[in-house]
Amino acid sequence: MKKIAVAIVAFFTSSIAFAQIEEQESFALDSTIVAEDTAAVKDDSFFLNDTIVDNYITWSESMVVPMPCDTLGVVPNYTDEDYIQRLSKLTMVIELPYNKIVRGAIDFYLQKRRERVSVMLGLSQYYFPMFEQALEENNMPLELKYLPVIESALNPRAFSSAGASGLWQFMIGTARLYGLKVNTLVDERRDPIKATQAGVRYLKDLYNIYNDWHLAIAAYNCGPGNVNKAIRRAGGKKDYWAIYYYLPRETRGYVPAFIAANYVMNYYQLHNICPTRPENPIQTDTVMVNTRFHLQQAAEILGLPIEQLRTYNPQYRQDVLPGDIQPCAFCLPADRVCDFIDNQDTIARHKADELNKALRAEVTPSGSASVASSSSSGKIYYKVRTGDYLGKIASKYGVSVTNLKRWNNLRSNNIKVGQRLVIYTNKSGASYSSSSSSHNSGTYKVRSGDTLWSIAQKYPGVSAEDIKRANHKTSSTLKVGEILKIPQK
Repeated sequence: MKKIAVAIVAFFTSSIAFAQIEEQESFALDSTIVAEDTAAVKDDSFFLNDTIVDNYITWSESMVVPMPCDTLGVVPNYTDEDYIQRLSKLTMVIELPYNKIVRGAIDFYLQKRRERVSVMLGLSQYYFPMFEQALEENNMPLELKYLPVIESALNPRAFSSAGASGLWQFMIGTARLYGLKVNTLVDERRDPIKATQAGVRYLKDLYNIYNDWHLAIAAYNCGPGNVNKAIRRAGGKKDYWAIYYYLPRETRGYVPAFIAANYVMNYYQLHNICPTRPENPIQTDTVMVNTRFHLQQAAEILGLPIEQLRTYNPQYRQDVLPGDIQPCAFCLPADRVCDFIDNQDTIARHKADELNKALRAEVTPSGSASVASSSSSGKIYYKVRTGDYLGKIASKYGVSVTNLKRWNNLRSNNIKVGQRLVIYTNKSGASYSSSSSSHNSGTYKVRSGDTLWSIAQKYPGVSAEDIKRANHKTSSTLKVGEILKIPQK
């Protein structure tokens, strides 16, 4: 692996003919371009788009924080001087300058994506220790742990329209170059530990090329080729803000987004944002297995929700660990490791034939099994009609939108008339139904950490505004124990 990394550095370095490094220019940017790019920063091109946190909306218990805060309440206003002073107090190796574009990125997180920030703060308790360990082992700045915040919103299942996947958003080619396996059953771009190790090595290689963290971060987003072109067009200047206008438009907002993530993840309390905590245990352990089994087998024998096991093991694309081919890492709650070891043979035998048959049906191209429905297997095909949307279809068949998207490899909520969707009805058994499936009752009792947005996600087709209107609420503030009326869709 070290030889590969050295080869990458040598290849990139040999293709660059840099002029002498000139004195860094002022961060004051042309006002016209500032206005244009501040607007571009808010276009959601890489900021926490709606597909990013689908799998984590059920995390609802709040963390204890040192000061009271209200996730959906008043949003405080602060001056530029306040932001400058706070950024200067962060003990960072990477420089965190402030300008109007950075301010636009900060405002986007704090005003448009407050609830998502709350979720990410909860996720950070699980993922940041992994990131920090890998960065520490490579003697790299720990603030780089905020890069996956803007890459994937800390969702290991995140999948971009360009084909990048995982916490660190690797393309397949780059992933394989850094030793990550991608095939039908396993996608190690989604493996939090392996992808983190690969992402850190890639960043280290990029820094060795540019000797500048802002340029390395920009290259992580758009590739070293685009950064090299920008440097040449800027007359050889090796400074992010000097080559700013020559970078791809999305990358212009990438470093400001990184600076904004550093600010928001450190000063969220001053903006009345509350962290959430996942319902799943944070303490986990990993066991290497040498047998093949389905996550559903482990879930049923150990009495664990399959969605919990999927959260811990997002790299297994079909819920199957092919340990009979090569030893596989299986992550589960730390207090259940001994139970798994004691019951491993029982787990491997449990419903093995049934689940293997279902898996073969799952990976068979739909065109080769074109049937309208299959009452015996509980697998049906639905043709999208005018007026359909995922929430409506999910509600009709009693499944969750999250499962509907996962079964059909959908990256967003967009569907087209005539499109055929695979749906597994309840008849197919628990192996295909989510443990956090939609609630059917007309009321909901508010728990600690709940928000209108997180509650709405439990009910297909219902929005936070729908719940707000149904309960005649003038604000989004919730009280623990409050009973909410849920409109039926």
